[in-house]
Formats: sequence, structure tokens, C-alpha cells
Amino acid sequence: MSRIVFSCIAVLLAASAFAVDLTDSQRAEIEARIAPVGESCMQGDNSCGGAAAAVASSGPRSGEDVYNAACMACHSTGAGGAPKVGDVAAWAERIAKGNDALYSSGVNGVAGTGMMAKGGCMNCSDEEVHAAVDYMVVGSQ
Repeated sequence: MSRIVFSCIAVLLAASAFAVDLTDSQRAEIEARIAPVGESCMQGDNSCGGAAAAVASSGPRSGEDVYNAACMACHSTGAGGAPKVGDVAAWAERIAKGNDALYSSGVNGVAGTGMMAKGGCMNCSDEEVHAAVDYMVVGSQ
């Protein structure tokens, strides 16, 4: 029995090693598929363009922009129990707690609910999340 197990393990190891080796043609196909969104670089590969170019920021995004990009999926549908923007009754108790509590929920998330930190927008600054909260509050009073 152990001879069969050893043989199976040897075959699986050999097969997995083969699966990792890509031909130049396969690598080119993968790079062509990735090209519209990025560049594939292997450690030690000097042919890559170097460090990624910094994207110039035109300043913080508006509350509406952040809402549309990160918050709308849940706060327009009520997904995960999120209060819908415009639902005055659903927002009243939350708004009564004050801006600091709302900002904290937006930035840190709410344990035990579907509200994750920054609504999942990890490239949003705290100030942008605050602006999105303000946008939702104004639309829900």
C-alpha cells in the first residue's frame, strides 16, 4: 500500500511542477490579457517599467462621488440591513446620535452588521467617508 501512495505522491508532485512552467507563448497570452489593466512583472525582471507612476489627485472626492462609488450598492437597496438614503425613519435614530457616531460607523464599520470599514472603499480617506456620510444624511432628513 505504501508503494502505491508514494507513487501517487510522486506523480502529483511531478504534475504540479509541470503546471507551473509556462511556455513563452502562454506567458505572452497572459500578459496580453492583463495589459489593459496593468503590467505583469516577476521579481528580478528588469524589463518592467520600474516603479508605478503616481496618479495625480485633483483633491478629495465629493460625498456624492464616494457614495456612488462605494456606498450606493447597499444604501440604495437596503442590502445587509443598510438604511436606504431617503428613508427618513431608518435614519432618524442614527442621525440623533450625532455626526461623530455616524462618522465612526462610516470609517470603522459596525460590528455584527454588513457595514464594513469605509464601506469597503479602502482607498477613501476618512474625510471622503465623512463627506459621503454627510451626503447620505442630507438626503435622509
